[in-house]
Amino acid sequence: MAKTTTDPFAAVREATLKHRAEHGCGAYPYGNGALLGALAASANARRVLELGTALGYTALWFAKGAPEAVVDTIEGDGEHARLAREHIEAHGLAGHIVVHEGEFGEVLRQLDPGYDVAFFDGSAPARPLLKEIRRLLRARGLLISANLTHAGAEAYLAALQEKKSWLTAFIDEDHETALSIKL
Repeated sequence: MAKTTTDPFAAVREATLKHRAEHGCGAYPYGNGALLGALAASANARRVLELGTALGYTALWFAKGAPEAVVDTIEGDGEHARLAREHIEAHGLAGHIVVHEGEFGEVLRQLDPGYDVAFFDGSAPARPLLKEIRRLLRARGLLISANLTHAGAEAYLAALQEKKSWLTAFIDEDHETALSIKL
């Protein structure tokens, strides 16, 4: 039986991969957008925070999974932010997804707490960012952390395993991605 795609954002994923190949940049779409949409749906998310927009693939999945949510996504690269806004607008979600352009730490300090779901997928996660993400997540909010096997992620990973602060489980064998509940 032939495999068919049920990914409504496959074109954005392919555009991101093409952009990355052509420009040699760090734009990379998370491998399982549908999982992110399902997690946002299961959390009945009203507010979603994403660190690492690239060209908008995962933000679109969060919006699909949580159609009542506002998705705040942060991107440091101006060209990526521009392309993400184009993809988001093309899918009719410009009012639903807000692309914040700037450095993660700076943008995070400007946001108000109360997020239901947060997703880190921007290079190697650093421990100081985790402190800001924790501040923004509501109690029992869900943090999805990717890139945990990248060099420089060790302190962030260790913090996720502090049992008084987080309930953490890994969703893959190599511990690349973790799901953490804020305690």
